[in-house]
Amino acid sequence: MDDLTAWGLPTTTARHRERVAERIVEEAWQCVRGPVIALVAAFLGESPSPSVVLRFEQALVGLVRELGRLLMQGVLNALEPERSEALPRDLWFECGGYRRRAERTRNAHVATLFGTIALWRRGYRSWERTDKSIFPLEMLLGLTAGVTPGLADWLGRRMAAAGASQASVLEALRVEHGVSLGVKRLRQLSEELSRGMSEFRQVNQVEALLEALKTAGQSRGGRKPVLAVGRDGITLREHRHSLYEVATAATVSVYDRSGKRLTTVYLAHPPELGQATMSRMLTGLLTELFRRWSGPLPQLAYVADSGGNESNYFDETLRRMPHPRTGDRLDWQRVVDYYHAAERVWTMAGLLFGKDTREATGWAVRMLKNLKKVAGPSRVLHSAASHFHRQKFKAGAAKDFRRAYRYLQRRTRYMRYEEYARRHIPLGSGVTEAACKTIFSQRLKLSGMRWSREGAAAILNLRVTLLSGTWQPTFNAYLNAKQNNQLRPYGLKPQIPMQIAA
Repeated sequence: MDDLTAWGLPTTTARHRERVAERIVEEAWQCVRGPVIALVAAFLGESPSPSVVLRFEQALVGLVRELGRLLMQGVLNALEPERSEALPRDLWFECGGYRRRAERTRNAHVATLFGTIALWRRGYRSWERTDKSIFPLEMLLGLTAGVTPGLADWLGRRMAAAGASQASVLEALRVEHGVSLGVKRLRQLSEELSRGMSEFRQVNQVEALLEALKTAGQSRGGRKPVLAVGRDGITLREHRHSLYEVATAATVSVYDRSGKRLTTVYLAHPPELGQATMSRMLTGLLTELFRRWSGPLPQLAYVADSGGNESNYFDETLRRMPHPRTGDRLDWQRVVDYYHAAERVWTMAGLLFGKDTREATGWAVRMLKNLKKVAGPSRVLHSAASHFHRQKFKAGAAKDFRRAYRYLQRRTRYMRYEEYARRHIPLGSGVTEAACKTIFSQRLKLSGMRWSREGAAAILNLRVTLLSGTWQPTFNAYLNAKQNNQLRPYGLKPQIPMQIAA
């Protein structure tokens, strides 16, 4: 035995495989044939009505699902030969040897899209008797926590969906697929999916951005395409102490020549002091994107508010980022979010003219229009200072005014909104702020939810993959990686050259 072809029937004749398939299908059909005929006959014997049709449809779905379950069970159990001699005597896996066991054992809890099936498989015991036995058939089938790839795909998407919870996913699983899982097993599946798919998240997000940049370059319009980056924070409730800490999200969007947003990919990370992991993920994504993009560079914009982590990322990373191939410094345009600037204008208006007064509203509206004109921030600051010096303020009000005034004064070079609009650069960080709501609020901040960092990270990895529109290629890459090259008959050289430690 020099390979793993003992599992499955690829080396048999086409006629033999056809006979096996006929037997499996016939056995499965015979199990449901009688109930299907009885169901159809009973339906034909009743007067048509909506309730009768409902009962018929629901019962038929159950029988069709049972047929699929029996077919899955028959097909998967046909992949391993009954005679133990047909299998390799010894296998090598992860730097250890395993000896074939004589008897086959039954895994009665394999979850599929059609329900739970029983899988008979032969185990291999570790030579050292210290590790758990392995079951090559389950490994070759790609089972994750005893769940088939099809159902794992369904569960991963459901766990990443907005409004999901463990209870709602388990209930939907029971109703739609007739499978009952425990919370522990569901968490195990989610964590393994997250861990496996996160390895391929970046490469597939880069693929999506490359495709969008290509489309943007071929679009019609009078401006260069734009690559806009943003990041923001949102509070998340920690499980152990019920504290609220700041988690972080980031977005990378591509806009075409007419200013239309073509795609957005998302990143997210649970609360972390300094947010170094988010910075590392975002920088890695951008570096790989520029390394692989060979066309003309789009306009590069960093659109965010002026929070500490957001500003530090631009000052310490983006502003100094070299092109990974040429070494030239990339020209990033920093944009202070227009709506955060507008908040300061409204604050000053309320302090100058009285909150919610007609004068305050009129002045604020005029200043917001001025803010989008040439030298807009200077116009606003000049008008605000003129009104301020004509009045007397209490110490607290004066302090609040100066705080809002200085916010605009210190950031005027990043508030050239008239120029940004002319170049189709986004004025606001709405995409990123909406991402915080979409990623966190709609999934991790439902009523009563608290999270450990590990649990939040697992769900966030799945959620950003789903929202970025890269789930399918990422999940396919994860499945391909599960085709483990380390599992091989003992004595056979590995298919991948092993690295020799220095």
